[in-house]
Amino acid sequence: MAGGGTRRRDGLRREELALLAGVSADYLARLEQGRANRPSPAVLNALAGALGLGEHDRTHLFTLVNREYLPVRDTAEADRPTARIGRMLDALPGPAWLVNHRLDVLAWNEACAAVFTDWARLPPTERNLARFLFLDPAARELYADWPTYAHDFIGKLRAAAARWPDDLELGDLVAALGTGSTEFRAWWADYDVVQPGGGSLVLRHPSVGELRLGYEVMFLAGPGERRLVVADAEPGSESADRLRRLLAEKPEQRASGR
Repeated sequence: MAGGGTRRRDGLRREELALLAGVSADYLARLEQGRANRPSPAVLNALAGALGLGEHDRTHLFTLVNREYLPVRDTAEADRPTARIGRMLDALPGPAWLVNHRLDVLAWNEACAAVFTDWARLPPTERNLARFLFLDPAARELYADWPTYAHDFIGKLRAAAARWPDDLELGDLVAALGTGSTEFRAWWADYDVVQPGGGSLVLRHPSVGELRLGYEVMFLAGPGERRLVVADAEPGSESADRLRRLLAEKPEQRASGR
């Protein structure tokens, strides 16, 4: 899950990169110094190919070049979930939650609270997946491969920072995570980017043991960037049985401290 594309051509000199990309070394120098006109998509593709950028890093490059054309968003209005979304979440049998580009948890169902943490116990400003992962000790126990998911979340926040460069709340979040987590400070400097998408989770739940879940991500239409994430276990699997047992428990019966 973690990381964007790998740069396979390290240490290229400017002349070598220019030759591979089919541009002049002078143009590349002016581009680096911010003195050249905006590069065309063809030039960006050529540079991405010459650098060996993967899909995620290529998308990130295009976002950085064109970010001033991105629309200004009303964060509070765009992130406010509707009653309909709440009903949809409640109707889903497995864990489901709604996040924005900052990984703020905007809405969730009871299954999500049972599997991860009871978001309702937190102030709205602290309901954030990255905060939970890096600053809550319970998350290190819950995620079986914590470093992999940590890198994944950092990559998503990196991509969001490029797409929403003027988001002060995102800047505050990054600062708080950097202050509270030495791993975040070190890995943020790697500058990996990850675009949101489906995947898998392996969790060590304190109540029922190992849970292997798959999840899919759906982008909601409208202003801002809201993503509906829906998870489930493979039908007939041991994880599916454990998930059913967990969701049958009353909240007060579940392990505390998550």
